[in-house]
Amino acid sequence: MFQTFSLSTHAHSEMIDITDTIEQFINTEDVPSGIIIVSSAHTTAGITVNENADPDVKTDFLRRLDQIFPWEHPLDCHAEGNTAAHLKTSTVGHSQTLVIENGRLVLGTWQGVYFCEFDGPRHRHFHIKVIKY
Repeated sequence: MFQTFSLSTHAHSEMIDITDTIEQFINTEDVPSGIIIVSSAHTTAGITVNENADPDVKTDFLRRLDQIFPWEHPLDCHAEGNTAAHLKTSTVGHSQTLVIENGRLVLGTWQGVYFCEFDGPRHRHFHIKVIKY
């Protein structure tokens, strides 16, 4: 099973919780157990698993990435000016592989799956691939 999903981002950098979208897909496709791969289709947007209880975690996460990879750097050569977004995506990763068991995504109590925008706002896509077993 494979499907592409669309979303629109509204800020230059943001983390959008896509956990419910993934779980709805698992339910619709009736997947009792397997693995699921969630992948961003972009070089300036990633996928991560992180805390979904305290919204300050997202704020701190993005702020710290901005400290490590400032948006403009005098030595950057990339003509589009978004080298920081590419570095953030490579650091976070463009995909996550997760477990499905008993028809549910296996996550810890506080975990959620996030689409991470690093060069928005934009219209974006992410892919889901399920391997049943």
